[in-house]
Amino acid sequence: MKVVLGVGGGIAAYKAAELARALVQNGHAVQVVMTAGAREFVRPLTFAALTGRKVIGDLFSSATPDATLSSAVEHIAVAQENDLLIVAPATADLLARFAHGLASDFLTTLYLAFPGPVVLAPAMNTNMWTHPATQANLEALRRRGHRVVEPGEGFLACGMTGPGRLAEPAEIAAAVEAELHRRRDLEGETVLITAGPTQEPLDPVRYISNRSSGKMGYALAEAAAARGARVTLISGPVHLPPPRGVKVIPVRTAAEMRDQVFAHLQGTDIIIKAAAVADFHLSKVPQQKVKKTAARISLELDPTPDILSELGRKKDSRQLLVGFAAETENLPQEARRKLEAKNCDMIVGNLVNREDVGFESDQNEVILALRTGETIPLARASKREVADRIFDEILKLRLAIYATDEH
Repeated sequence: MKVVLGVGGGIAAYKAAELARALVQNGHAVQVVMTAGAREFVRPLTFAALTGRKVIGDLFSSATPDATLSSAVEHIAVAQENDLLIVAPATADLLARFAHGLASDFLTTLYLAFPGPVVLAPAMNTNMWTHPATQANLEALRRRGHRVVEPGEGFLACGMTGPGRLAEPAEIAAAVEAELHRRRDLEGETVLITAGPTQEPLDPVRYISNRSSGKMGYALAEAAAARGARVTLISGPVHLPPPRGVKVIPVRTAAEMRDQVFAHLQGTDIIIKAAAVADFHLSKVPQQKVKKTAARISLELDPTPDILSELGRKKDSRQLLVGFAAETENLPQEARRKLEAKNCDMIVGNLVNREDVGFESDQNEVILALRTGETIPLARASKREVADRIFDEILKLRLAIYATDEH
């Protein structure tokens, strides 16, 4: 495999040399990219000797016009040619620039152009590590699916004792191996995901909806794409950027979502219904805004299409169907009931009456009710981390189902 090792400007930069050696010993071709700060701590020659490759530092070269032109596009070539980007040490400054999309040198520009998995190994002063700004940046990067190798605790170069010390090179190298070998396990798969709420109009300006932010469905789409799948995301109205490498189809109502789901069903291997579809709609929507009066108004609402039930009836034997159950009580029982009633292979259940997880939150804590009879709890984590755990269990479940069907 081809790996880019980004080295940030911190005292822990000297440990990156040991990491480079470990990556080479593991059989990887390693391209080192150093920030200006990193070059103050360790000479580029050290990394060149360890990797057998020229170290990249400046975004632009001043040697010759031809060299300047070459270096100006080199970050694109490096991004396309390598399988993984590991940044160690990832300083507070680098984490902030990555999180906010700032591209002021070769490493940050490369990061924006890099389509593959990213591993970050932070190292900094304890107060910098625990600062809310740093933690917010880390959370944003985790939501993108980047793996963070948590720093260790101990005596730091600044004289303080606490968290912030760069993880040991062997631990970082192990994280790189895990990321490289896990992330392409959906190569060749086609995944269809629904996300967000639907909006059922009451008149031209009002509608019925719910609190779904779409974050869980978008996290699932990001995870599937990062693991090599072809992903179609059918999304209700949300305020989220489209995931990289994902085909996004915007819809508004339950009926529109149902039509798009079945238009894209053929050839799909895994179907995940994460959308919070409104249960009722007004069948005859007034053409003009309903005026407010002192009189009470009553609405006769009809059920919306039950997309999950219809999928359960129509899916073929090779398609795996995953539904979601948003509940306020009796979660295991309700998840199991929905699994059987809708003919699903898995139900992801979560409680939505908690403020710290679920709707609108960046965190989630769920249970997985499986067709095999198991119920698996997933501990609280970022929705992106939960998304990867869900796909881990989906792949295990499919193997178990196929083994059972073949016998």
